[in-house]
Amino acid sequence: MTLRYTGRMSKPDLNLLVQLDVLLAEGSVARAAERLRLSPSAMSRALARLREVTGDPLLVRAGRGLVPTPRALELRERVGQLVDDAEAVLRPVDMLELSRLVRTFTLRTSEGFVENFGPDLLRRITSEAPGVNLRFLPKPNKESTALRDGSVDLETGVIGASTGPEVRTQALFRDRFIGAVSKEHPLSQGAVTTASYAGGRHVLVSRRGLDRGPIDDALETLGLARQIVITVGGFSSALALARGSDLIASVPERHTGNLRAGMYSFALPVPVPEVTVSMLWHPRLDADPAHRWLRGCVREVCLEQLADH
Repeated sequence: MTLRYTGRMSKPDLNLLVQLDVLLAEGSVARAAERLRLSPSAMSRALARLREVTGDPLLVRAGRGLVPTPRALELRERVGQLVDDAEAVLRPVDMLELSRLVRTFTLRTSEGFVENFGPDLLRRITSEAPGVNLRFLPKPNKESTALRDGSVDLETGVIGASTGPEVRTQALFRDRFIGAVSKEHPLSQGAVTTASYAGGRHVLVSRRGLDRGPIDDALETLGLARQIVITVGGFSSALALARGSDLIASVPERHTGNLRAGMYSFALPVPVPEVTVSMLWHPRLDADPAHRWLRGCVREVCLEQLADH
């Protein structure tokens, strides 16, 4: 049923809903005024406004008391539910019941995150909140559009220039680049020098298809250059190629631990800056209890796994 408003009330006064709810519950202007801590005259004015707005007397005198009209009886249950819903919206969030939580979180993660941190994260999520599902998406770029439009709930990776200024971030860990070769590669037989590293055949990882990276810049300052024979878009591809050939793959250590199983890994003989891997999310989810719990799970899983190494 639609409420009608007069020209003197261009916008609905939602306080009237609370006053109508109490009036209909008490059936008395005096008792309603006492309950709402208003004066009887203020409560009478509220009743007059409600009559004007609804176009119905709502409460009419019968002897010494007031009785509700059919319209008032019709509105009583609806108004009570509206007031309860409004109070629930404004009430602080209750403690999160993880055992009853049913939700799907979409995570966009940097390559290697699922392979190395996914199993532990899944075990933790399943044990604490069995009704929660995780959806992992690849991360083709560093733009924050997906966080902004809500298609992604949480992201991991290195903060870039295209990250929106409103995006919230929290550092997870620092990662360094290392070299990885097959167990039969000559570099696996002894100390890796700058010359032996630069003199090998390399696979370059570049999502944007570039022909060089920070390692090449570091070698150039030493008057050296490496031979790049193939470029791929991801670390797993680079490691798969190096595992079955004489190629050298240079990859982030902590993101590729499981991917490098059975290979020989070594510290790079040239100085390459470490990177900070962070969580990123949109501010609208900052206070959401379930999302806070998810962020805590991701953070703790990363810390626990790094502590084990």
